[in-house]
Amino acid sequence: MENKLFKSNIILAPLAGYTDAAFRRICADFGAGLTTTEMVSAKGLHYGNENTEYLLTLCGETPVSVQIFGSDPDIMAEACQNEKLQNFDAIDINMGCPVPKIIKNGEGSALLKDTKLAEKIISSCVKATSKPVSVKFRLGFGKDEDKAVEFAKMCEGAGASFIVIHGRTREEYYAGSARYDSIFKASDSVKIPVFANGDIVTKSDYDFIMQNSNCFGVSIGRASLGNPFIFSDFKTPTKEELKNAILEHFEYLKSCFSGHYIFANFRKHLCAYIGTCKNARAFRDLIFKAESIEQSIAYAIEAVMQ
Repeated sequence: MENKLFKSNIILAPLAGYTDAAFRRICADFGAGLTTTEMVSAKGLHYGNENTEYLLTLCGETPVSVQIFGSDPDIMAEACQNEKLQNFDAIDINMGCPVPKIIKNGEGSALLKDTKLAEKIISSCVKATSKPVSVKFRLGFGKDEDKAVEFAKMCEGAGASFIVIHGRTREEYYAGSARYDSIFKASDSVKIPVFANGDIVTKSDYDFIMQNSNCFGVSIGRASLGNPFIFSDFKTPTKEELKNAILEHFEYLKSCFSGHYIFANFRKHLCAYIGTCKNARAFRDLIFKAESIEQSIAYAIEAVMQ
């Protein structure tokens, strides 16, 4: 695969409820090498579920990947050919989501228990599209399981263009520390680009991975919330820069979504932006009690500019 897909080797991980078009755009503005949507149900696309519409909204961010999930190879392949996905630069397959309602349907990280089915899904998707197809997965399903090398090799053999590995198992969820050693071994075992994911917060975390492995780059999720500056070489923003990021983020939201959506979804982002500010807890209460999103933004900016 040509690495021209990536603007840099620090990419935005998909986060349910957070990585909508506006957030992806601001992360791209600050240098994210690739952004990815919240996960989209292949069955939802198949049945024309209206709830998938906002997940597939674009806001001029580039490059951008769409993440799909499912357990039926044919429906996953059909999703890759859906016209609603044609404006995306790549397609990512979720094989890492640990949420019980996803697992019980045999989707997400449940596929770590069925390598043959996982391989069939990847192969079907690769055959169905000319776009790069990637896979995000965890080290394994059970708490102490480590099948990262085996799964990475399978993904490569099935035609995946690159992979993102979260350094925990499904049973670990987000507890404990990401096990980079397992990611590093998987990276050594394949020729396609590997992105490490999990607990990457500082420049030191990034440097450790890049200096001690063959990983192509890192994928950052939770640490990017309220902090798109992380994609600008882990920069610490000034108060003015943080204020401007909030306002820019709001402008992108207004260009893409309705007022109801913005009011329901932007407040949690505002709380993330003020996370390290003085009196953050009190301002979070004010943000959620405000009767308009403009008032919530005013409280967030007040917190930032203290």
